[in-house]
Amino acid sequence: MIRRIFKALALIVAAFVAVAFVVNTDLLAPESAARPLLIAHRGLGQTYSREGLENDTCTAERIFAPEHPYLENTIEGFEAAFAAGADIVEFDVHPTTDGQFAVFHDWTVDCRTEGSGVTREHSLAELKALDVGYGYTADGGRTFPFRGKGGGLMPSLDEVLEAFPDRRFLINIKSNDEDEGRLLAARLNALPPERRADITIYGGGRAVEAFKADSPQTKVLGTDGAIRCFIRHGLLGWSGYVPEDCRQTLFMVPANFAPFIWGYPHRLSARLAEHGTMLVALGDNPGRPSTTGVDDEATLRKLPRRFEGAIWTDRIDRIGPLVHSD
Repeated sequence: MIRRIFKALALIVAAFVAVAFVVNTDLLAPESAARPLLIAHRGLGQTYSREGLENDTCTAERIFAPEHPYLENTIEGFEAAFAAGADIVEFDVHPTTDGQFAVFHDWTVDCRTEGSGVTREHSLAELKALDVGYGYTADGGRTFPFRGKGGGLMPSLDEVLEAFPDRRFLINIKSNDEDEGRLLAARLNALPPERRADITIYGGGRAVEAFKADSPQTKVLGTDGAIRCFIRHGLLGWSGYVPEDCRQTLFMVPANFAPFIWGYPHRLSARLAEHGTMLVALGDNPGRPSTTGVDDEATLRKLPRRFEGAIWTDRIDRIGPLVHSD
C-alpha cells in the first residue's frame, strides 16, 4: 500500500516537472532576434559604493573616483546617455511651489546641493539656483570635484521634453500626493499623442492612481504589487499564468536570480509583454532590496544577448557600446 502511494506521488511529481519544463523551457521557443532595450537610470551620472547603504544615505558623499564629467538628472547627462546608446532615459520629478516640475532624484536637496529642505517646498527658480554638484566627494570630503560646476543644471520637466523631442523617457513619481499626479497628468495631456506615446510613468500610491485617472491614454506601470508579484509568480508562473500583480508593471529581475525564474528569458518576456509589463534585467542582488544596474561587462555577460526585455544600467557609457556592438 505504502509503495503504491509513493509510486503515485512519484508519477504526480514527474508529470508536474514535465509540464513545467515544456511550458517554460526556451529550448522549445524561438530565440528573440531583438536586442534588449537599454534604460539609462537617471541618465549618465556618478556611481557610488553600496556598502552599508540605507534609504537615507547621502550617495553623493560616497562616489567612486570620477571617470566622466556628467551628473545625474541633467540635460548634459541625458545627452551623454543617449549618445552612448540608451533607448530610454529614466528620471524622477518633483512638483515645485510655482506649479512646475523639477527633474531631481532626492526628496530633499541637502545631499547634493548647498541648499536645504524638501525639494517640493521650493520654487523652480530656487532649485535652479542651486549647485547640483556641490555635495559630491570621492575621498570623504577632502575634495569636491563637481563643486561650482552644477549651478543651474537642475532642469525642469519642460526643458527636458523640449531638449529631446523624439526620445523615450521613463518618469518616476516619488510621492503619494494625488495633486501631484493630477498636475503631471495635465502637463502630459497637453502634449501631442505621438509625443506622449514616448513617455511611460511608473511608481505607486495615490499619486500614480490620480495620474492614471486623469491621463488614461498615457502608459503607466504601477509598482505597488511588486512583492506580491514575485511571490505569486514563483508559485504559479510554472503554468504560464501571469498573476494580476505582475501586469502593467516593471518586472525587475536581478541577474543572479534570473535563471531561476519561470520562463526566463524569452517565454517570460513574451508572457509579460502580453499583459503590458516590461521585463527589466538588473545587476546582481547581494540579498537585500536593490536596484543595482548592469554596470560592467561581467554582469552583462550573465544576460542573454538577445531578449525582448530591457537592461537597467547606471553606466550606459560602458554598457551601451557593448550591447550595440554584439
